Amino acid sequence: MTVAIVGIGLIGGSLAISLKESGLATRVIGIDASQANLDKAVRRRLIDDDLPLAEGLEQANAIILATPMDAMLALLPKILDAIRPDQTLVDVGSTKEKLLEKVKDHPNRSRFVACHPMAGTEFSGPEAAVPNLFTGKTCVIVDAEDSAPDAVDMAKRIFGSAGMKFTHLGRSAHDLHCAYVSHISHIASFALALTVLEKEKDEQRIFELASSGFGSTVRLAKSSADMWVPIFRQNRDHVLDVLDEHIEQLSRFRTQLIKRDFAGFHARIERANQIEKILK
Repeated sequence: MTVAIVGIGLIGGSLAISLKESGLATRVIGIDASQANLDKAVRRRLIDDDLPLAEGLEQANAIILATPMDAMLALLPKILDAIRPDQTLVDVGSTKEKLLEKVKDHPNRSRFVACHPMAGTEFSGPEAAVPNLFTGKTCVIVDAEDSAPDAVDMAKRIFGSAGMKFTHLGRSAHDLHCAYVSHISHIASFALALTVLEKEKDEQRIFELASSGFGSTVRLAKSSADMWVPIFRQNRDHVLDVLDEHIEQLSRFRTQLIKRDFAGFHARIERANQIEKILK
């Protein structure tokens, strides 16, 4: 099977590795607006060929759209315009409502399967692609009823070959839940990094004294603005909702510190500890 990957970054590149290692793809075509990215992908042998969009789409059995979200909004209708009935298109986007609304009436909508592989790192670009990124992680298939059954089967073959398990959600539920379990984590990490950079002017002290706990908490602050600003833009309302709740929780901790209510502080930390039962 020939797979075309549009957008050879962390997710697209890591999928290329998995598809080739599993044997599902005998040929991987890379398509990217950046020739530098394509050259890196060729050097790393993530892809077999790099081609222009139209030529790459023509030669593929399956197409994976793995660009940032704003580019995805523009490219998805164009790819659906060109797709054949024997081809399947999947995406890997972190938000779905605006994307799916864009193509809800497209005559080739059934050939598209909206997917969100819940995996990643704080790094970006083809140099960040790694094996086994998706192993044991969950892939969300969104609004599956709007996709042809054989297209859904192909999507499951693609992500299943990378070692993923599956769950199904509607578009609104997906975007809401992702705001709470993924998007807020990045905003909190960006904010904490900015707080430390603002208050601690001695970069050497940050380096020397930062513990592994601090490092893991601000790890996501290394994430690409080019990737995350479009996500926040497209999921703005849900992100605002969760951000308001996060600010409220911080405000309660602040109030308890002001009042020296350390018994209440203790109780709130113990309540937070309950997340261990879910994430163990």
